[in-house]
Amino acid sequence: MGEEAIWRTSTAHGEIYTGAIFLQQMLEWNIYLCVSIILGVTAVYTTVGGLASVIYTDTLQAVVLIIGATILFFLSIIEVGGYDAMETKFMNAMSNETRYNRSHYSCGVPPTDSLHMYRDAVTGDIPWPGAILGLSTLGLYTWDQDQIIVQRTLSARNMVHAKAGTLLGAVLKLTGFLLFVIPGMISRILYTEEVACSDPDKCMAFCNNKSGCTNIAYPLMVLRLLPKGLRGLMLAALLAALMSSLTSILNSASSIMTLDIWHQFRKKASQSELMIVGRVTVLVLIALSILWLPILQQTQGGRFWFYMQSVKSYLIPPLCMMFLLGLFWNRTTEQGVFWGLMLSTIVGVVRMTLDFTFLAPPCGSNEVDTRPEIISKVDFLHFAIILALISTIVMVVISLFTQPRPEKKLHRLTWWTRNDEAEPELTDNEDEEVHTSFIKRGEDPKTMQIQENDQTNGNEKTGFERLKTSFKNWVCGIDEDAKQTLTAQELQELRRRMTSLEESSKMKIILNVSAIFITILTIVLLVYFA
Repeated sequence: MGEEAIWRTSTAHGEIYTGAIFLQQMLEWNIYLCVSIILGVTAVYTTVGGLASVIYTDTLQAVVLIIGATILFFLSIIEVGGYDAMETKFMNAMSNETRYNRSHYSCGVPPTDSLHMYRDAVTGDIPWPGAILGLSTLGLYTWDQDQIIVQRTLSARNMVHAKAGTLLGAVLKLTGFLLFVIPGMISRILYTEEVACSDPDKCMAFCNNKSGCTNIAYPLMVLRLLPKGLRGLMLAALLAALMSSLTSILNSASSIMTLDIWHQFRKKASQSELMIVGRVTVLVLIALSILWLPILQQTQGGRFWFYMQSVKSYLIPPLCMMFLLGLFWNRTTEQGVFWGLMLSTIVGVVRMTLDFTFLAPPCGSNEVDTRPEIISKVDFLHFAIILALISTIVMVVISLFTQPRPEKKLHRLTWWTRNDEAEPELTDNEDEEVHTSFIKRGEDPKTMQIQENDQTNGNEKTGFERLKTSFKNWVCGIDEDAKQTLTAQELQELRRRMTSLEESSKMKIILNVSAIFITILTIVLLVYFA
């Protein structure tokens, strides 16, 4: 949970910083004022709305964003003279400061392998071993374990909807190259002096960052290339998408806190208490994100994407290995996973601390690189591979020396037992339903009643007290009248539907064929741009 908490905080302040860059470029306001506006809007509909509002706004904003980004893609390609012209011009896109100062060549000139996805294993900024193994580990976590994705998948109506939504996400992910990467490259061609600046003082004047201004590449395209009407539409879509991602992060962090952490300390917490804890978690995470912004500005080095992936590389690989071992190896034990996560978390946090303490010298500063070789020589993607190996070895070794879980407790919990008809046999401290205090036995011992205890008689409350209670319930998402009585059979049927893997043979064929097609298309693109 420690790794997950650090990663949630990192992603939250990352989304805040990205949105602040857009507002700062558009309105030329102070970055903290931009942050305040973003947080104000986001906190309101995250705190009040919950998961439902986040999913609905996500859907609407995604449509607007795709339309705006598609228009910008075609306008940028036309402006630069076509894709082939873009490739030629990009390799020569360097600022005047770089052209006349050879000391800036190392960071001001596009690398010779810029147009290739897999780059030199030692000198490349995305070394090919790290791209194949390191990034694959991070990607596996994102799509299989990240609370944001998992929460949406589990909220699907059935297995068919969950699979179809996942495939749609895969298609949209592939469009990112055309809709965002290509316009970003064209931005360097059209606005070379700013985006490709290499002098620390000039970069500071352009974007308030001595390390470089690549972060403003896409905002500049939106602000300068699009006509006024489309510009407003695109800026609204981008900010909406960023705030949507932030709401997803806050919502998932709230779920983790209430269901996985708070529940361990308060076994019989009421629904009201859990809702309040969730809201407070959102506020605390926002506060931590704001406090982290100055550190982020100093450490991300003008390349925000690399900063986010590096933080991910220091925290996520052990979680990915835990998931794979738990899914495919029945011998995995709780003790093995626990100590594997503990050791790898310490190793990852130490590397991350060193990374934030010893910063690379800014481009063109002529400063000596004093970073330890473990930082300067070992790329963060290579470190992700090392951390994954360390955590896997520790988990496997300790699991082999500890007591395995009985087979009767593994039904429907692993890949090999997913189709078992029997339910896993859980003890009281393992079954979440046993400790849910707001699910109570009715008068009939075969029924379960979902309700809230209220110590105050509603008729005895004054008008002000009723108003205050109603406002509190509205903010915390509590429905005073929500009561539901279920028989034991109904409860069992509800659980069966929620965990069902059933799907029609027709839809199964369609979804599997679609998945194969998307996989082949992805492989073709990887080979073509390798």
